[in-house]
Amino acid sequence: MTKIKLNQKLNRVEVKDFEVDNAIVFNYFDNLPVSEREENLFKALYIGVLALMEDRLSAFLSKTTNELGTELESLKMIFEMKKELFYKTTIKGSLAEDDIAEFLNEYFKEKRIKDIALLTGNEAGNLQRNKTGDIICRINGDSDLKISIECKFDKSIKLGDIDSKDVFTRKYDTAWSQLIESDANRASKVSIIVFDISLVDNSILKIFENVGFIQSIGFVAIIDSQKGDYSNLAIAYMLARDIAMNAKDVELDKDVLAIIVNRIIKDINQITSIKRMVEGNIENNKSILKQLEKSILLMNFNQEYLSKFLEDGTLTKKDLLDFYMGEDVKDKYKLIEKEINGLSD
Repeated sequence: MTKIKLNQKLNRVEVKDFEVDNAIVFNYFDNLPVSEREENLFKALYIGVLALMEDRLSAFLSKTTNELGTELESLKMIFEMKKELFYKTTIKGSLAEDDIAEFLNEYFKEKRIKDIALLTGNEAGNLQRNKTGDIICRINGDSDLKISIECKFDKSIKLGDIDSKDVFTRKYDTAWSQLIESDANRASKVSIIVFDISLVDNSILKIFENVGFIQSIGFVAIIDSQKGDYSNLAIAYMLARDIAMNAKDVELDKDVLAIIVNRIIKDINQITSIKRMVEGNIENNKSILKQLEKSILLMNFNQEYLSKFLEDGTLTKKDLLDFYMGEDVKDKYKLIEKEINGLSD
């Protein structure tokens, strides 16, 4: 009688009298706490099934069936499996988050600090239907003193600094936006964005080779998960932790003021460029009108936030996110752009 049955109604695999006579498997589970063994058994089964679904790995396993059992071949198999799974876009994100949370919790034990790293999973934060901020670290277990971590193993993510931000283009994620959004969504004191060395845009890698700090925004950490090197994350975390624990409210946040002023300077430079389009044709005149309307909208928008900042002495994290995204001014411009396009009709 077979030991494996498929329950079609419940969509389950049922195994009877299951035992494994394998030294590697035994040693692995022997080193785990009793409370973690069942969870890790299901993880091992899941990863194994995914690996067998890949033709290349299946071929590899078939060719080495008679040789498996030695430590060298086992390590080779594990390395190939991890590499294959890592580059599968459907699961690399969740695997990365699991590994990073596990590393951090082990690091906290090693450093004898009482912090705890928690996966947020599919749980939305303070922003409606927003799940940005994959991991929350509670400093000394305090739920009100948090560091948020966003894992972005995606080469399409650019730096997105505010000087190059064009609010009229299609919305897309950047390092800046994810750091600000993570802070606002998870109500954290400091945010960190983590990239993998093999899956990071060159524009980010040129500026932040290992660990980087974007003033008043957050930290960037470049890890090498395939080599198991998370040292840059540890550095970024301890710096972020110091800031979170020692930061004090000030009457006027000069760093945030610098962000607003830089945006205003950028928009003033846009206005001066309009002088070069005066001698154009109808289409050029439309472009001039569009550029003027953009600049007027942006200056009013920036002035509103500058006034709010000078009145309150700071901007909330939600205000800073709204200022960075500029969605309100984009919506207003759509109506004006439609009117300008219809001028020659």
